[in-house]
Amino acid sequence: MRRAAVAVASGTLAVALAACGSAKESGEKSEGTGTAAKGDNIKVGLLLPENQTARYEKFDKPLIEKKVKELTNNKGEVVYANAKQDASLQNQQVDTMVTNKVDVLIVDAVDSKAIAGSVKKAKDAGIPVVAYDRLAEGPIDAYTSFDNETVGKTQGEALLKALGDKAKDGQIVMMNGSSTDPNAAQFKKGAHSVLDGKVKIGREYDTKEWKPENANANMEGAISALGKNKIVGVYSANDGMAGGIITALKAAGIDNIPVTGQDAELAGVQRIVTGEQYMSVYKPYPQEADVAAEMAVALAQGKSLDSIAKDKVDSPTNKGIPSVLVPVVSLTKDNIKDTVVKDGIYTVNEICTAKYKSACDKIGLK
Repeated sequence: MRRAAVAVASGTLAVALAACGSAKESGEKSEGTGTAAKGDNIKVGLLLPENQTARYEKFDKPLIEKKVKELTNNKGEVVYANAKQDASLQNQQVDTMVTNKVDVLIVDAVDSKAIAGSVKKAKDAGIPVVAYDRLAEGPIDAYTSFDNETVGKTQGEALLKALGDKAKDGQIVMMNGSSTDPNAAQFKKGAHSVLDGKVKIGREYDTKEWKPENANANMEGAISALGKNKIVGVYSANDGMAGGIITALKAAGIDNIPVTGQDAELAGVQRIVTGEQYMSVYKPYPQEADVAAEMAVALAQGKSLDSIAKDKVDSPTNKGIPSVLVPVVSLTKDNIKDTVVKDGIYTVNEICTAKYKSACDKIGLK
């Protein structure tokens, strides 16, 4: 898969960091810990949260593996584990990687609070931790994600645009993500900042584990409670849930109402082509993955993050975390070619299979 071009500078300053966080003077190598002496022969532990959302296995994992190889002259190794939405399993996976003495961890937490103890174990063992996509708690060293409140605002603004005058008369359903995911709270906050006062929210749900089947059940409940003629649109926090929502809407005989999404999953993009889903939020995974790999390699090699991370963020347990927040794009049928196709995420042939060929032709996607 072709990779989107990314202009993110690699860290090159030779400021050695003591791997266990001890108070070594700036620029002094930590004798005996060996992080600065590792060079390109490093082992990067990569822990992703689940495999129901297509992005993790299709994009994040191979992109991070590729970038680590590039940055280490093909000598760096990525050790991978997927928690399958199980926070306890993910904690065990961290323990295993600590035991196996990886040089750095990239962690996309299932539960941002539950992972804190494992992050501390890693740090105590002299293993730096990069929080990836979700801001984990505990003593993390770096963080990269997207501007999550902006994601919610982008979704809310798109929904209002699609509703037009209908926003004054009907009600929407809000299908937020999992309450254990700090990103979900930020998406929700951003969406509310746009939607509140502009449209009536008839029902709102925090969807357990982001599962499409749970979103489907919630949507069925909302239709039953509000009546199918009262619902004019649905805020869905991601594409997977949008699929479950649209199935429930179809079963109730509801069509032609806007549904939002996020992640630019192939199925979501195809629903946008047909008009079943109004939009998704395209998050340039190649850029996020590249930044995570650059942070991880720099930390493993005992280098400064100053040339990579220009921003700082605070978590509930940590202040001033070196961070990179990647911008996002509202994806509609009008810009599919200029986003996911141009960046090599999907080819036109992948999107426009026989089932979608006619719809693709109608919007000029050829």
